[in-house]
Amino acid sequence: MKVMIVCASVSHGNTKKVADVMGEVLRARVVEPEQVDPAELAACDLVGFGSGIFLRAFHPRLRDFVEGLAVESRGSAFVFATSGFPEARFQPFTRPLVGALERKGFEVAGTFSCRAFDTYLPFKPVGGIRKGRPDADDLSAARTFAEGVRDRIDVRS
Repeated sequence: MKVMIVCASVSHGNTKKVADVMGEVLRARVVEPEQVDPAELAACDLVGFGSGIFLRAFHPRLRDFVEGLAVESRGSAFVFATSGFPEARFQPFTRPLVGALERKGFEVAGTFSCRAFDTYLPFKPVGGIRKGRPDADDLSAARTFAEGVRDRIDVRS
């Protein structure tokens, strides 16, 4: 199974930590949006897309990358995020990216999010929130999520 993870991790490396753990499980190459030719995704059985959450949305570099993809028949995908705040049930921040990926031809196999160190205003003057996150428990949860996605995709292959 060929897997790639496209990750925009810009503030504290939180999302990259999660991507690296998932990448180990999935034997995936972890790249930033600018480091991959969109045509490479056609050869992948599974592609992960993740970033930190900024003002309840994925990073613009990741959103722009996904929006720039051609509509075609594709493999599976998953979405992951790190955020200072939990995902709201009534308006999950993963929903817009999931929808964009489905419109581009991916079958989205799942979503994952965890808390992360956040120094966005107004938290910067007090040193930020969620210091030490993602922690070992968050990374273990990311590993478990990746194992589950891998097992579901392998069964369908």
